[in-house]
Amino acid sequence: MRGAFKRRLAPWWRGVGLLSASLILSLTTLAPAAAAPANKAKAADARPAAKAKPAAPSKSTAAKPASKQVAAKATSGKAAKTAPQVAAKGKAAKADVQEAKASKRDRGGKSAKRAFAEERRGGKTNVARGSDRVQRTLSARGKANERAERMAARETRLAIRTVAHVPQEARPARLSFGQLAGLRGVEDPLELKSSVALVLDQDTHEVLLSKNDHAVLPIASLTKLMTGLIVSDARLPLDEMISITEDDIDYEKGSRSRLPVGTTLTRGELMHLALMSSENRAAHALGRTFPGGMQRFVGLMNARAMMLGMKDTRYVEPTGLSSENRSSAYDLATLVNTAAQDPLLRQLSTSQGYEVAVGNRVLQYNNTNRLVHNPDWQIGLQKTGYISEAGQCLVMQARVAGRKLIMVFLDSSGKYSRLADAERVRRWVEFERAPTNTAASNPYAG
Repeated sequence: MRGAFKRRLAPWWRGVGLLSASLILSLTTLAPAAAAPANKAKAADARPAAKAKPAAPSKSTAAKPASKQVAAKATSGKAAKTAPQVAAKGKAAKADVQEAKASKRDRGGKSAKRAFAEERRGGKTNVARGSDRVQRTLSARGKANERAERMAARETRLAIRTVAHVPQEARPARLSFGQLAGLRGVEDPLELKSSVALVLDQDTHEVLLSKNDHAVLPIASLTKLMTGLIVSDARLPLDEMISITEDDIDYEKGSRSRLPVGTTLTRGELMHLALMSSENRAAHALGRTFPGGMQRFVGLMNARAMMLGMKDTRYVEPTGLSSENRSSAYDLATLVNTAAQDPLLRQLSTSQGYEVAVGNRVLQYNNTNRLVHNPDWQIGLQKTGYISEAGQCLVMQARVAGRKLIMVFLDSSGKYSRLADAERVRRWVEFERAPTNTAASNPYAG
């Protein structure tokens, strides 16, 4: 502050110094100018006095007046010369004073401009500082809003987690065709969980147990028994290589498969996976690569069913994913009886496990029927199946108490209930020696 104040006062001090110097110069020049008129008056008085004196002065006396005249002339000449010089000096002094005033004004103007510029710069600085404050305030508010949003999102997540832990009512399962028809409400002596059941002796064709045995329902992957039978009857080379393509992908149910597009296996391996592990892409590839194509293959499936007397059976594709593949317990017992006479189908369907090389990996496949691992069971042929419209399904040919039995269970209520129904039938046949024919009420019986 002091430096700035001194800088502002410096021009003023310079102006005051110049003014005082000009005043001193003017006083010194005006003093001789004021004395010049007095000298002129004295010279004028001396001239009449000289004229009044008598003439013929002596040499000495004459010399004195002459010297006086010379002195007077010299004085008058000096006075004449001094007056213009004084006037010139006065003009110069005035010019200096005016120049000093102009410079003072200029310096004052420059200082005013400088002050204005400084004030302007100060205003810009203040504006910049104000904008910085505004930006800092806005950024602080933005951070506060972001923090509030994060807190709100966290509270929302916590609320969602809390709600997620609240037990909610389970979505009702899709009803099967058997449930819609009311078949599960029919009672039987063994309290089976399957809507449809049929147990008969393979050799004597004696019916040991029947429950809704003429009901026509979707049969899911039980379809693959007919698929295997058609391929086996055609005597096609089992070592022929077949590749999985996009045509084998299930777009109807969206079922999964461990065989990616591009996998190449033999026809025998595809039959093995289709019958043992119910591999849908394998079954579809068998039908797609059959001589004549898929349409001819499905036509042969239906034709063979008619030849076997399966009047309630209809096929539209070789996997069983379509609910349009339908049959009855009696028709399926006929199919099991025929398929059980084929050694290849018996071997592949009851295999406990199988490994296949898929690319750089080796995949382990297992049987979908865990009863094949049970030493209490002597199973000659089996096939499982499931889609929501068909429920849990199972067909088997097994030896129980020295008898070859064919068992059919359709539309079972749970994943393991079909196996539990088979266990009930086996114990009933082995230990209770029930009558040879126990039939539950059957609204579809003709």
